[in-house]
Amino acid sequence: MGDFDEFTQDNNDSILKNIADDLRNCLPLETMLFSERLALQKIQQRPEPTVHVDAFLYDEDFIDSLCEEGKMSRNYCMVCGSHQTAPLGFISHSFSLMELKFIYHHVLPDLSGKLLVDVGSRLGTVLYGGYLYSSALQLYGVELNGDFCQLQEMIIKKYQFTDRIKVLHADICTQDALLQNADVVIMNNVFEYFLDEVEQARAWEYISHNVRKQGSLLVTVPSIEESLSGLQVCKPSQHFYCQHFYSTFF
Repeated sequence: MGDFDEFTQDNNDSILKNIADDLRNCLPLETMLFSERLALQKIQQRPEPTVHVDAFLYDEDFIDSLCEEGKMSRNYCMVCGSHQTAPLGFISHSFSLMELKFIYHHVLPDLSGKLLVDVGSRLGTVLYGGYLYSSALQLYGVELNGDFCQLQEMIIKKYQFTDRIKVLHADICTQDALLQNADVVIMNNVFEYFLDEVEQARAWEYISHNVRKQGSLLVTVPSIEESLSGLQVCKPSQHFYCQHFYSTFF
């Protein structure tokens, strides 16, 4: 990599870190909003005690510093008041900065002239990463939660991303034309924690029916097989499996 390319890369990393700083100042430590009641309930119902720690906002070093300050813990007490402890489960609804770089530099092909859709764009991290790390013509975020849409709009305007990023406050199941024109669709923990099983099945069937553009790519976390395993949903057609790429990062 040349000196100019290396400088540009470092500058893009710095921009994303500045965005993370801005978002941390707007959100509670757990990065969950009161409007996400279903997601909070599902996290609380997991077999092991689990907390949401947004990987884009809090990397390992940041978590270590919070633990040292007593603002966060990696462990929970198995017997109240004792020293018998076990590690807490951590879950994130965002990709970390390193994961974003991996997706755009190593998973996806050249996106020049392409349209990318992030389903459940939440904080907008996939969109910001796509703006800085790819040549995608247009990056669309589709987000059902209006509070997160406002946060994304704030960042997009502040960092002058409006020429290539657009955020839609909408249910993905109303966006047939957008999905049919998409070259890349990214879905990170998008349904399991935010929809009941009937709604999840409906959303997957809708996406299976509409993501049909020749050569389009679908990047999912967790894998599509895992996402569909507990749902009453028709298995996607062989055409759907053959025409799309599935990838899991965790």
